[in-house]
Amino acid sequence: MSSPRSSPPGGGGPEGRRGPAQPVEPDPPFALLVSERGTRRLAAVDAAAMALGLSAGQKAADALALVPQLVTADHDPDADRRALESLCDWCVRFSPAVAVDGDDGLLLDITGTDHLWGGEDAMLADLLERLSRWGVPARGAIADTAGAAWALARFGGARFGSGRAVVPPGGQREALARLPVAALRLDEAAQAQLPRLGLHRVGQLYALPRAQMAKRFGLAFTQRLDQALGAAGEALAFRRPASPWFERLAFFEPISAPEDLVRVAADVLALICKRLEAEGRGAKRFEVVYHRLDGKVFAVPVGLARPGRDAARLAKLVAPRLDVVDPGFGIDVITVHAFAVEALAQGQARIDAELDAAEALAPLVDRLVNRLGDGRVWRPDPVESHVPERAVGRSAPLAAPTDARPWNPDLPRPTRLLKRPEPIEVMAKLPDDPPLRFTWRGRHHRLRAAEGPERIGQEWWRGDFDDTGPGRIRDYYRVEDEAGGRFWIYRQGLYGDDALPKWWLHGLFG
Repeated sequence: MSSPRSSPPGGGGPEGRRGPAQPVEPDPPFALLVSERGTRRLAAVDAAAMALGLSAGQKAADALALVPQLVTADHDPDADRRALESLCDWCVRFSPAVAVDGDDGLLLDITGTDHLWGGEDAMLADLLERLSRWGVPARGAIADTAGAAWALARFGGARFGSGRAVVPPGGQREALARLPVAALRLDEAAQAQLPRLGLHRVGQLYALPRAQMAKRFGLAFTQRLDQALGAAGEALAFRRPASPWFERLAFFEPISAPEDLVRVAADVLALICKRLEAEGRGAKRFEVVYHRLDGKVFAVPVGLARPGRDAARLAKLVAPRLDVVDPGFGIDVITVHAFAVEALAQGQARIDAELDAAEALAPLVDRLVNRLGDGRVWRPDPVESHVPERAVGRSAPLAAPTDARPWNPDLPRPTRLLKRPEPIEVMAKLPDDPPLRFTWRGRHHRLRAAEGPERIGQEWWRGDFDDTGPGRIRDYYRVEDEAGGRFWIYRQGLYGDDALPKWWLHGLFG
């Protein structure tokens, strides 16, 4: 990767706060235990246990013999994973692209976001300081590649001193040279064989013949080296779609009042809309995220029927949905992401102030969709099928028209087609005359006019039916009762067949 990345491995837990009058006693060494093939081993140790010579993978019996005061607990990998994923979601305040790295690390693509903190070093310092306040020990590094950041966070300068390291652009080759070969994320076999050959540092691998090293240690060896140096790319699985369209606002004092939440949403939306306008683009989806002091996040997504960049209009869509935000002790950061970004030319207002029909409907559609939910607002479009329930498809309200042929005006269809035909009781002449009266939902309707029949059979070529024959044929009638109600009813089956035909009501005309 060619973009700066931060890789802080997290761990540990929150610490209690004691009053100044009480003596502060050091916490006892702590370790997590796991069972491997019937043997209890240390899965992880804290700093106090590590200082006493304990390490992950050590037998629990040996560790307790060396450190009798060791406090242990069973390792819960699922809980650790959930905690790491929660931390990954929290890191969205620093970058829109965050990936979980193994069991104890995170990778952040901070391209274009470090200026919000005044530089890469200040950004990394702020991240690690927040984690430290929560009792989460972490180290971090920033480099041009994910491999270099991973190596420096675990084996380089970040492991000692301040806990962070920032490599200048293009400086990963020199920064990695002094690190052990294990910093390249090699497999266990390569890590064990390289020292036997006298190769202890990454810098010693630079001048070796690539073909011979690949033949002896596999292509994964050279690939890891190239990824760390930036000669090969590396794919990362981000928790959310990576988007460069990201803006952030941090507050000197936390906010919690509803009017303040609305105001800051408008402010951060104005920032990203200004960027979109500068580059001639618009977006269909925006996500405003409120970051609470305790690390919990509240996302407020809004969508547009057409690409847009009007901050005032977007703020009006966000305001009614802020009931999902619980500010607690305060919101200290707000971020916004834009998705489905497309080219959007600068529009010119018409002299007569008349707008295109779609543009005029867009604000109304946006309000309905964001209030009622996706999929609840749609436009019926014709589908090439003579079967009524198949002749209608759902499209986005302002989507481009489909290429399907329009409905035949000589065969009118009801304005409201029932989701499922409902049975009715009919009195009719035989065999093909329309009904004289029918009963639907307990109400009797005497008919004064009827038109039909229109015979519709199965689409046998589709093959998605149970059986065939006269019992599957429908004869549709358009009828009007004495009260002026107009209905679309049909008879399924033919008289004279083994089974008596049944009557159904399928739609209503406006």
